Amino acid sequence: MNGSIRVGNLFGIPFYVHPSWFLVLGLVTFSYGGQLSAIFPGLASGLAFLLGFVAALLLFASVLAHELGHSFVALWQGIEVKSISLFLFGGLAALEKESETPAQSFWVAIAGPLVSLLLFGLFTAIGIGTPITGPLAAMVSLLAYINLMLALFNLIPGLPLDGGNILKSVVWKITGNPYKGVVFASRVGQFLGWIGISVGLLAVLGISQIGSFWTLLIGWFLLRNAGYSAQSARIQDKLLGLTAEDAVIPNSPIVSADLSLREFANNYIIGKAEWHKFLVTDEDGQLLGAIAVDDMRNVPTSQWNETSVQELMRPVDYSTTVKSDQSLLEVVTLLEQEKITQLPVIRDNGVLVGILEKASIIRLLEQRAQAKPA
Repeated sequence: MNGSIRVGNLFGIPFYVHPSWFLVLGLVTFSYGGQLSAIFPGLASGLAFLLGFVAALLLFASVLAHELGHSFVALWQGIEVKSISLFLFGGLAALEKESETPAQSFWVAIAGPLVSLLLFGLFTAIGIGTPITGPLAAMVSLLAYINLMLALFNLIPGLPLDGGNILKSVVWKITGNPYKGVVFASRVGQFLGWIGISVGLLAVLGISQIGSFWTLLIGWFLLRNAGYSAQSARIQDKLLGLTAEDAVIPNSPIVSADLSLREFANNYIIGKAEWHKFLVTDEDGQLLGAIAVDDMRNVPTSQWNETSVQELMRPVDYSTTVKSDQSLLEVVTLLEQEKITQLPVIRDNGVLVGILEKASIIRLLEQRAQAKPA
């Protein structure tokens, strides 16, 4: 999340807290510390607020355990967990990719609530089966309640909540299309978001006794993030039906290896400042390497007629090339992972098709949207 602070690693997973987390930490500390002072008049105020602070930390430890539940199942499936973040509304485990099957997606989604229910049972058992009393018993009871609420709230069937991901996996199983599952679960999330906003707004205006400002805020959170999920799923679904060759730039910067630097300059550079780097092919159209325009400065112009492009070209890292029939969704994922803006596209026989860029993918999607009949 933007603005998050990295505080370390958990089982090799980068762990972050968002500045909004400190707001909730303070609110829980003072509100629960005040409750303890009221419930136990003999408790010193300083100790009450210290216990409130401990309770707040344990609350977030419960949220963290919830997210670790998702993370461990994802890791078991071979999915990298990019990070775990704590923020105003709870936590988020950022996964490298989606599970490969609806069943695997279901288990990743349900793991968090199951951990919370397990903690609810554990704290309930401690509260009932041990002789603890006073503020400590109150804190154990609070943790049991928090984990129960955490599980039940996250089981609400709308994205971005775990229940939405469970619903997504069910629709994915029925339709065979993961993106239809995301869109459906996102629509449910948006519907629930509007309900939360409406209920919270009526409570804030004093019209209804049900809900609060927090209900409004949670509704806004659901509405906003569910909308993002639906939009992302629609784009991913479109990308899945397209190939890398579909997004190749027309008249990509490709030159033949046997050209002289003079021919290269006259035909491709002078008066055409669009490209600063060109891919180089042999006579059969197979990719050999790349030549940067700036590298020509290393060769005196008097030698340009005798120097070929091949002599100045550099090798290409073939790990950053894509096959022409590769899904455009996989290509976008590669662009993001490698933090690059363009990729050469080659056929199975090694023949270079051209270059694609992030911008060319966006243009392709825009063209498809405009061509779609109203």
